[in-house]
Amino acid sequence: MTVYRSNKQISVQLIDDKSGKTLVSVSSLLKDIAAEKVTKTEQAAKVGKLIAEKAQAAGISGVVFDRNGYLYHGRVKQLADAAREAGLKF
Repeated sequence: MTVYRSNKQISVQLIDDKSGKTLVSVSSLLKDIAAEKVTKTEQAAKVGKLIAEKAQAAGISGVVFDRNGYLYHGRVKQLADAAREAGLKF
């Protein structure tokens, strides 16, 4: 599970390291998330919850969390906490 964060958006991908393919991805640019006027932290929480739901639908229950060098606080922490609460283990 790798996270990318820009000044305005956040996205996350579940990648299979052996084959190098993206299995599931979610971004704050999705219509469901982007349509709502919420803070960037709330966006990150929605992305985290949605990635956990999509992962479980794809049969993925556990992942390794890669924060890509971003500090573990703010939006990155909120995304991780929301994914954990939704049932994803890492």
